[in-house]
Amino acid sequence: AEVVAVYDQGTDARTGLAYLVMEHVRGRNLRDLLRERGALPPDQALELMEPVLVALAAAHAAGLVHRDIKPENVLLADDGRVKVADFGLARAVEASNLTATTGLLIGTVAYLAPEQVETGRADARSDVYAAGILLWEALTGHQPYTGETPLSVALQHVRSQVPAPSTVVARLPPAVDALVLRATRRDPADRPADGRALLAELRAVRSTLQTDRTGV
Repeated sequence: AEVVAVYDQGTDARTGLAYLVMEHVRGRNLRDLLRERGALPPDQALELMEPVLVALAAAHAAGLVHRDIKPENVLLADDGRVKVADFGLARAVEASNLTATTGLLIGTVAYLAPEQVETGRADARSDVYAAGILLWEALTGHQPYTGETPLSVALQHVRSQVPAPSTVVARLPPAVDALVLRATRRDPADRPADGRALLAELRAVRSTLQTDRTGV
């Protein structure tokens, strides 16, 4: 499966600390790979993103929103599998008494969708946005927005449209640019509706790139 299994959760009776018991995945995460290699070739970036979107598609179909898609939560197992971690956070939020997480900002600021910054609310399209930022970073080697404080980064997500990754890395295929731009539209209504929709678009782009290379 493309999701790290969560076996148990609870609160330690002695310390009061909450805990999750999760599957151990031997390997490293996507952050480690990006630090080592920098920008990835488009075909490799799309290949890595596909299992991430498979996991999101399954979660969204089950009514779960991840809320914290980022390179640290994309695990690259030694056996070649790509798995998404921290769905335990999504389950904990769903099970809590926080109605639609109103006013609660959950996620890592560099990958937060504008609506999460403005209202604290997240849905499947918020995960789509984070996945788009993740792909942007895989293609360019860095995040689209930086700032001196987390707030300054968050406000850039609210006020600016994410630029095409080809503004940083020359000669990226137009279809890859278009995929990233679709996923990272400021208005959620302009993005693919959920992980399944973005997965279908990514697979179409991969097919186009393979056809362009082979001429078939």
